[in-house]
Amino acid sequence: MKIDSARALVTGGSAGIGLETARQLIACGARVAICGRDRAKLKKAAKEIGAIAIHADVAKEPDCIRLVEEVVGHFDDYNVLVNNAGFGTFATLVDLEREDMERVFATNVFGAMVVARESARHFVERDYGNIVNVASTAALRGFAGGTAYVASKFALHGMTECWRAELRTSNVRVMQINPSEVQTEFSREREFNPRKLVAADIGQAIVSMLEMEDRAFVPEMSVWATNP
Repeated sequence: MKIDSARALVTGGSAGIGLETARQLIACGARVAICGRDRAKLKKAAKEIGAIAIHADVAKEPDCIRLVEEVVGHFDDYNVLVNNAGFGTFATLVDLEREDMERVFATNVFGAMVVARESARHFVERDYGNIVNVASTAALRGFAGGTAYVASKFALHGMTECWRAELRTSNVRVMQINPSEVQTEFSREREFNPRKLVAADIGQAIVSMLEMEDRAFVPEMSVWATNP
C-alpha cells in the first residue's frame, strides 16, 4: 500500500514499539490514532507525534468496541490495524498465579482478538484492510519463567494464522512480526545497549511490511539484533 493512504490504529501507542510505529507511519504521510490506558501519557505522546489519542483499555471489551467505532468516525477509510498492546508477567510454573496469567491473556489475547474482530468487520465491508499483529520471538519458542507471556504470544500466533485464512478473500492482509528483545520500558534490562534492538527498528519493519504492493504480503517476519 501507499503509506500516505494509510489510516491506522496503533494499540498500545503511547510508548515503545507502538509509539515508534505510529511516529514512522505519520512521518510517511499516514493518519494515525493511538490508544493507551494512561490518559496523560497517551495525550502527551499523541501531541508529540501528531496522532489522534483515544483513551481505551483493550483488556475491556466495551473499550475495544468503542475504540474501533471512534477510529472509523475519525477515518471512514480506516485500513490498518497494528495490534501492539501487550505486557508480560514472568514467573516459573511453581510460582505462577492463575490471576496473573489471566491478566496477561486479557490484553495480549482477548484484547487483540476483539480489536481485530471489530476492525475486520469494517475491513471486510470495504473489501480492503491490513492487520499487523505484534507478537514476539516468544511466539516461536518458550523459555524458563515465560509461561504466561509465551503462551499469550503462541495464542496470538495461532489467531494470526486463522485470521489470515479467513480474511484473504476479502483483500485483508494479516501479518505478524516477531521482535526479539527490544529495549523499551517493558524490557527487563534498564541499561541501554547499543547492540540490541530499539523500538524504532520494529517500527521500520512494520512500515516496510505495509508498504509492499497490495498484491503481495509478508505473512510473518522475525527481527533479531545482529550481534547482541
